[in-house]
Amino acid sequence: MANAAPDLTAEPRKKWKVIGPGLVVAATGVGAADMVSTLVAGSMFGFALLWAIIVGVILKIVLVEGAGRYVLASGKTIFEGWRSLGRWPVWYFAPYIIIWGFIYGATAMVTTAMPIAALLPGVPLNLIAVICGLVGLVLVWFNRYAVFEKITAALVGIMFVVIVGLAIIAAPSLPDLLAGLVPRLPGDSVLYTLAMAGGIGGTITLVAYGYWLREKGWSHPSWMRVMRIDNTMAYVITGIFVISMFIVGATVVAEAGVTLSADSKGLLQLTDVLKDKYGDVIGVAFLIGFFAASFSSLIGVWNGVSLMFADFWGNVRGKGPDHKDSRENGKYFRFYLLWLTFPPMLLLLIGKPIALVIAYGVLGALFLPFLAITLLPMLNTDRVPKEWRNKWYTNVALVITAVLFICLAIYKLADIIVGLFS
Repeated sequence: MANAAPDLTAEPRKKWKVIGPGLVVAATGVGAADMVSTLVAGSMFGFALLWAIIVGVILKIVLVEGAGRYVLASGKTIFEGWRSLGRWPVWYFAPYIIIWGFIYGATAMVTTAMPIAALLPGVPLNLIAVICGLVGLVLVWFNRYAVFEKITAALVGIMFVVIVGLAIIAAPSLPDLLAGLVPRLPGDSVLYTLAMAGGIGGTITLVAYGYWLREKGWSHPSWMRVMRIDNTMAYVITGIFVISMFIVGATVVAEAGVTLSADSKGLLQLTDVLKDKYGDVIGVAFLIGFFAASFSSLIGVWNGVSLMFADFWGNVRGKGPDHKDSRENGKYFRFYLLWLTFPPMLLLLIGKPIALVIAYGVLGALFLPFLAITLLPMLNTDRVPKEWRNKWYTNVALVITAVLFICLAIYKLADIIVGLFS
């Protein structure tokens, strides 16, 4: 039987003690790519797009709350909910999770290795990447969710202190910062606005929230209020983190007059800028924060997406979600954990085959619209008890979220097509 939900009215401070899965999903969703896109947007448009970050945080709170509410109210996993909609979600999700894991595994290992390689310039990047992947494998393979959550919380603490500290040091202009809360679209900022509002905070890892709720022991509607506090607190922290990166981009990077690379190398370029402006200590501290953000994403995916795959494959094989093979450290979980770690190491040597990269980009661009659209029937029908179905304003928020993600997907797909013929 699941543990009884705590009485949060007894002592306000106890609200902080229940924070857990939300912080994990938020930390997993904010990786190097989000950090770079935020820095670039800040350096290009100043504080003009600050409002888009806040909109993005609100939309992610709505989206993740919907996923968590479905799991707690229905007693089923997200994949079971998708399967109730017909066969098409299965046909979409199956290639997605396989291709995504193959490409992401290599990307996560390299991104995590980059700050270490900057600190240890004599050690080959690929060697460090392999070690990072293996360390992530060991941490997830031999530990249950409770330990994994504590490790993630420690990494979040490091990245939060470092990045927020940088924003404070940068000393932004308060009037300029407040002016950024007024919605506006500077020239050529549509794509960056969509990225700020829709791309911050994860894609497939948002769905992992429902699985982490189950591993935490939150598996009954009595945990609904706790889940909502957990989710909101976590994305408020994420919002502060992303805004801090935005401030660094709008002040430090803009003042330095440099153009950052659009990929993870942009963070290494920022390290050089920070060293020139504030000294080596600040530069090294940023590399540590960079590593914490990247490694928290790596182990978050190693655990959360492996849980999703275990449930998916267990369903396909006719086993229930509570079967030992469909849970953490079951054989399906460990298969995908190995899939994330070892096959992608080949990509470190041979590069990323163009066909896989294209498939990864297409499926990734379409995942968030898929999630937002599927949550609408899942949360408005008898798939959940009436008291936990969407209110009208929740439906409006989900529709807005779906439209935003569809627009972002169109831009991403157009970018992929242009890249093919350029």
